[in-house]
Amino acid sequence: MPHTHHATRATPHTDLQRTRERTLAFVRAFQRQAGVTIPLRLWDGTEVGHGDFRLVLNHPWSLRALLVPATDLNAGEAYLRDDVDVTGDLVSALHAIARLRDGLGLLDRARIAPRLLALPTPPDDDVGVVQRAAMVTGRRHSRARDRDVVRFHYDLGNDFFRCFLDEDLVYSCAYFATPDTSLELAQRRKLDTVVRKLDLRPGERLLDVGCGWGSLVIHAARHFGVHATGVTLSSEQARAALARAEEAGVGDRVEIRVADYREVGGSFDAVASVGMVEHVGSDQLAAYFRHLYGLLADGGRLLNHGITTGGRRVTRDIDAADASFIGRYVFPDGGLVPASRTIHEVEEAGFELLDVQQLRRHYALTLREWVRRLEASHDRAVAAASEVDYRIWRAYMAGSVVGFDTNDLGVVQVLAGRGADVPLDRSFMTPRVDLLGETRRGGGARATTDRPG
Repeated sequence: MPHTHHATRATPHTDLQRTRERTLAFVRAFQRQAGVTIPLRLWDGTEVGHGDFRLVLNHPWSLRALLVPATDLNAGEAYLRDDVDVTGDLVSALHAIARLRDGLGLLDRARIAPRLLALPTPPDDDVGVVQRAAMVTGRRHSRARDRDVVRFHYDLGNDFFRCFLDEDLVYSCAYFATPDTSLELAQRRKLDTVVRKLDLRPGERLLDVGCGWGSLVIHAARHFGVHATGVTLSSEQARAALARAEEAGVGDRVEIRVADYREVGGSFDAVASVGMVEHVGSDQLAAYFRHLYGLLADGGRLLNHGITTGGRRVTRDIDAADASFIGRYVFPDGGLVPASRTIHEVEEAGFELLDVQQLRRHYALTLREWVRRLEASHDRAVAAASEVDYRIWRAYMAGSVVGFDTNDLGVVQVLAGRGADVPLDRSFMTPRVDLLGETRRGGGARATTDRPG
């Protein structure tokens, strides 16, 4: 009996040739109308164009899988499935793709859509990818759901994060003196900047909300003689932070709690919130800063370091159920607001505003180095997590570089006080990592788990 239909994976040579010609015709029309060139490699080895990256279409259906529907979630999942790949500079590729997207108007898209839809339909094989998506339940920003969300993001395993972070495991924007500053030095400069902005003195009590792997509390205890408490919802992070505090000789001055920030009580001379506010949610910001205000003693200082939106009136609430790559695979329930909104909520909570600094360009440099290190550690990252996780983080961090490069994203440090008496001159905020010395070794780090009452 003669065949009347051929499955996509078994397309005869003539159909493959036709698909190749249609793909190239679509790409030429697409790029001509947008005025942007994307170097390509097709499934048969054909290469078109030159540059510092190459978009690889691994199958005859890859282009349609990438562009239909035209969402960042769909494009990201095409990459996770290996329908497409990018060799070379992924950041440069995403910049070019962003220009391509922005260069096409609605009429342009309507003209080329029939050519795209004439390409083969991709097979339905999303099982492995979908299994890696965030599956969270319950009321948004309830304590139970926030705990699940944070652990989804951070509990890939410490070995995975060691593939791209600096030796101190600082997972937030570094502070570069020049673009050539090493990541290790830039992160130490950031830690020192935060501590110096807080104007810490020996014997004071520091709270670090969202302490990660303990780098800030260790730095503050080791070099400024404070008693530091770090709070995280990730048990993986807490265990590593305790071990690192002991190794640094400040176990007697560092405590790590596995707790929700709403479960923290007590009185502190300074509070650091670095990379935490993005997890709080825009509708919870007022309560968050009121809670931090209540934890500060009179004369206390707050340093809030957080990612912001570039638009003055743009708020982004990233729900795990939304059709976004970040919400589905990286930061479910995350929330970003403009810097002006953060400042407003800080002041409404009762704080006096002391200083504001934009670090947008520093985060672009930080992320570029993270991407470079992750790519160089591909095999280690896959062994620590999976190929899909490697691709999620490569795409997420490279895409974030584009956001910071284009001012779609920012990262702002806000220094505020509760009747704080800080020096008149800003020079006290300047990092002095060259002057940091060693301190005596101690012991007895404590780990506690706070439970709701």
